[in-house]
Amino acid sequence: MSSFLFRRSAIASASAARSFSTSSPLSIARITIVGNLADTPELHSTSTGREILRYVVASNSGTRENRKTSWFKVTSFSEGGSRDFLMSLPKGTQVVIEGDISTSSYTDPQGVQRTGISVVQRSLDVLRRPQHAAESAESSEHSQ
Repeated sequence: MSSFLFRRSAIASASAARSFSTSSPLSIARITIVGNLADTPELHSTSTGREILRYVVASNSGTRENRKTSWFKVTSFSEGGSRDFLMSLPKGTQVVIEGDISTSSYTDPQGVQRTGISVVQRSLDVLRRPQHAAESAESSEHSQ
């Protein structure tokens, strides 16, 4: 009997924690991307004056002979220290991004209909920094 009550309370507490989520109650497509930064994140201003970070993540799949790279445009609304940390990440940093995904269609300059994928970052974890960036950081620390 006590194990039944324990399971029931565990389920209740999990659903209670979920009810305080900051995510929208509307259905949103979520994505997790493991890949490398294609370049250093860039700071942009919106028409309302809010500053946002934009960057691209490249994710590879397949074997070496059949490798395919997918490119994801990511927008971050991080502020303060989180924004500074993101801006300090060099090209080639391996990251895990979790975010909300949306698609849009457009016509390129050659008249071909294309589809773009955009991600609004919810979280970012750094898995590995590029080797050359770590070496240059160490050498600058030793030279001071």
